[in-house]
Amino acid sequence: MIRWFLLALLILLAGTPAVAGDPRGPVHVSEGTIVDLGVLKSQYADPRRVVVWLPPGYSPRAPKHAVLYMHDGQNLFDKATAGYGMEWEIDEHLSKLIADRKVRPTIVVGIWNTPKRLQEYVPSKAFNALPPEYREKVRALYGGDPLSDGYLKFIVRELRPMIDKRFNVKTDRANTMIMGSSMGSLISLYAVNEYPEIFGGAGMMSTHWPLFMTPDGKSVGEAEYEIVSSAFEHYLAPALPDPRTHKLYFDHGSETLDAIYKRYQDRVDGVVARRGYKQAVNWLTKSFPGQKHNEISWASRVDVPLEFLLPPSGR
Repeated sequence: MIRWFLLALLILLAGTPAVAGDPRGPVHVSEGTIVDLGVLKSQYADPRRVVVWLPPGYSPRAPKHAVLYMHDGQNLFDKATAGYGMEWEIDEHLSKLIADRKVRPTIVVGIWNTPKRLQEYVPSKAFNALPPEYREKVRALYGGDPLSDGYLKFIVRELRPMIDKRFNVKTDRANTMIMGSSMGSLISLYAVNEYPEIFGGAGMMSTHWPLFMTPDGKSVGEAEYEIVSSAFEHYLAPALPDPRTHKLYFDHGSETLDAIYKRYQDRVDGVVARRGYKQAVNWLTKSFPGQKHNEISWASRVDVPLEFLLPPSGR
């Protein structure tokens, strides 16, 4: 058990690929087409690679597509660029869902992470709600203060206008979603909270609520659980977007790091419900027993958030 926790913790902390091929190499997909935007510079964040996946049938002259922004972009489409030789298989899953008319035509913007991944993905306002001594623990583990506000400015102010101009996409919030896993879930939730006029929904898979983990891979104690849960409650209560116009998806497994998430998620679910969200209407929280904290598990269930967040128009 400890070995699995340590491996999952390593995946959580990783900023660059530890195995598999050259992350700078070409991205190969089984379905659809990849447009490589290269390494994009920003006035708000460090440079990073961004690729765009276009589904089969995409055309500049066809009906406009929805847009799904996803973090840890190197892990989405190709084992050769993935950090641990495991990918989400987004191209295969989304191609089939679109063909079966379970999901509206959608392009995916895959945003690579950087060595500052943890700093960029931890929500700054939730971090600031922590007591000073706990902030120091997180700061020491993550390598410094949060950089999430700058990372979101890169997406909203620089990347999104580029996508809207270059690709045949709808630009309204109902057709603009954001999704990630682990720390990528936290930044996805932060994005929909801070930019509710931009993003109409967010997908959070295996959300890493604890923020801090001990070196042996064990969960923190009861006191620290209460500290972190209270900080998220304090931030989320006034920050969650309007349930009349937004959708939220959360899930977790039961093995490796995911084994400790349920009680944190239960606290967050209470905040979401009090905000007025309704299960199976504009909010889903799902548990997947036996699933682990890795891309194989996320790929096995990614159809669920995709169908929830991006149903065919009119559903």
